[in-house]
Amino acid sequence: MASRPDSGAVVRHALPDRLFHWLSAACVVVLLATAFLPILGVQFGWVTAHWVTRLVLAAAVVFHVVRVTVRFSFGQMWLGRADVADALDVVRAAVANRLPARRPGKYSVAQKLIHHAFAVAVLTTLVTGGLMLARIDTPWWQRNPYLLGDGTWGVVYVLHGLAALLLITMVMMHVYFALRPEKLKFTRAMIRGWITRQEFAEHHDPKRWQVDR
Repeated sequence: MASRPDSGAVVRHALPDRLFHWLSAACVVVLLATAFLPILGVQFGWVTAHWVTRLVLAAAVVFHVVRVTVRFSFGQMWLGRADVADALDVVRAAVANRLPARRPGKYSVAQKLIHHAFAVAVLTTLVTGGLMLARIDTPWWQRNPYLLGDGTWGVVYVLHGLAALLLITMVMMHVYFALRPEKLKFTRAMIRGWITRQEFAEHHDPKRWQVDR
């Protein structure tokens, strides 16, 4: 992993985006720990830590949505025809035991898909967790377990649990790929914000990701 950027380093992630990523990651880890450790027999006062962390994560997600809306950067994560062509090229390359011929823009198909998967899982836990807050007492409201019917509560709990299990799987996959040697440049970029000009030229199509020269 490069120790510092050269004079032509390419900014991949601005500081607010990196702060959002690591705050969200910390929140997800705390939420998973407070949800599953008690099931495994580790007893502690987890309820307050769980719902407070949920509020912090919700605030971070709102900040992120507002930021990308103001900056009109939703398109960076959209899946289009070029991404389909990239995916087909990756499959053909794997079958032929060669490197893919196409280079992606800022984000590859795999990176976009994992982003969307995290978005679905996190938003599902936030919405269902928000409804479940009605069942506990907080400094701002008294519990109301009758807000929804029994059948509806069952659906809420099932969706919440499935999304949590999906998050565990995706977090493990995300960490695994982030630590692979060929992916360390992306991990460094999420920590320090940049990739080198050589990494940009080798792994990205400048027509699809236009950066300042």
